Amino acid sequence: MKKTLLFTVILGIFLVPALAFGASLTGTIQGFNCVTQGKVCPVGKEDPMAATEKVFVLWDAKGEKFYFVPNVDRAALARHINETVKIEGNMSDKYNSIKASEIHVKEGKKWRKVWSSDWQDEIYKEYLGGSPYSGK
Repeated sequence: MKKTLLFTVILGIFLVPALAFGASLTGTIQGFNCVTQGKVCPVGKEDPMAATEKVFVLWDAKGEKFYFVPNVDRAALARHINETVKIEGNMSDKYNSIKASEIHVKEGKKWRKVWSSDWQDEIYKEYLGGSPYSGK
């Protein structure tokens, strides 16, 4: 009993920070139709393929699972088809999704930030008078 309680407490200590700061997933941006048909988006034909896709997802680096990114516009994701990306945010295993806070693209050995929820909120505030997420 004491061992189980101790294990639970130790596990909680390590899980709480991970849950508080969100997740980080690495993979490639792919069209939902491509992924569900078991295909990789055609390299070199990203623009014509993007025109036929309505939804883009993050296909994990292991090639096992896809994640919806519901708070990022399809145009922002389409710019990075077939590129290695890292998406940071809050993950939902129940819905196979990640609410992105930042997106980074791998360039050589470095990561470059290409999208941020903070950047998007700034644009909404400056040009539209508020943020669609904050209700202001």
